[in-house]
Amino acid sequence: MTDLNARAEALVPKFQLERVLNQDQAGRRTSMYGTIDRQPALLVVERAPFPTSEAYLGRLPLSLSKLKNLGANDIYSWSMARMGAAEENEEEKGQQSTKDQVGFFADLKINLIYPCTESHIKKYSKQHVRFVTETPEIYKNKIRPYMQSKRDEGRLNWVFNIIEGRTEVEDVIYRTKLGEAGDEGFLLLPDLNWDRSTLDALHLLAIVERRDIWSLRDLNKKHIPWLQHMKDKVLSATVKTYPTIEPDQLKLYVHYQPTYYHFHIHVVHVALEAGATQATGKAVGLDSIIETLKVMGGNDETGMDAVSMTYTLGEASELWTEIYAPLKKSGTASQ
Repeated sequence: MTDLNARAEALVPKFQLERVLNQDQAGRRTSMYGTIDRQPALLVVERAPFPTSEAYLGRLPLSLSKLKNLGANDIYSWSMARMGAAEENEEEKGQQSTKDQVGFFADLKINLIYPCTESHIKKYSKQHVRFVTETPEIYKNKIRPYMQSKRDEGRLNWVFNIIEGRTEVEDVIYRTKLGEAGDEGFLLLPDLNWDRSTLDALHLLAIVERRDIWSLRDLNKKHIPWLQHMKDKVLSATVKTYPTIEPDQLKLYVHYQPTYYHFHIHVVHVALEAGATQATGKAVGLDSIIETLKVMGGNDETGMDAVSMTYTLGEASELWTEIYAPLKKSGTASQ
């Protein structure tokens, strides 16, 4: 077995690339065809999970040889980074300079929240998940007041900075002229989790200017033409910016519950593997919302606040600890 392991380890450095076959998992796995000793070989390279060692992770920020910021807004910033030994010798430094001339090849995507809040800590901590049902009554009596409280705390300042052109101006790939399109105004820019280069992992955000729609719960039958207009404009702007992508390679959805209470639409490439943020219990397709509104009875004011919504919540989230856990304990929760 030892000889077999040693042979396998010795073969990998001898791989000679002929062509890249595929990239998936948002660019984290690459399949390549080539040769080893003139014999055909297939090599699949995948980024390994981070070790759990706190000693290693504590040193990680200091081990970065280069950091390239992609953007910053309020307490949020996001960057691409390359790993590298701090003690590299002069010969390695010369090789590094050659690499820099060729281009910046990042190993890591880094998001920084500074200073962070207790809510951020809870959001990113490992926790058990619950599946809850939000009835129209729970929404009206519990969730809507909660949304209002979060907006009153100034949680949307960073969103308004983008809308009003104070930050991330250079990142906006499409926008209607600020203040001149009325309810039709919106802008389109990269999501902070996208590396801005891997098209199969494309992830954009369409953020509306209007401030009367906090979430999909505020959408009524009267909004159907507006939503269809938004869909057409978003698709058109995306394919114009990225000509190799066609409209039927994109999917549009909104989150419920959303991370922040200002209506926005996620635009992702269909090849992007559906993680937790696209899963049932989090993502709702824009087309599904439009079709639901179309088949609803009632007048133009009838809308999404009249239906029950099911979604997942982490046990550390305020929605669980302050609303659903007490409802469950009292026996008044619907699930």
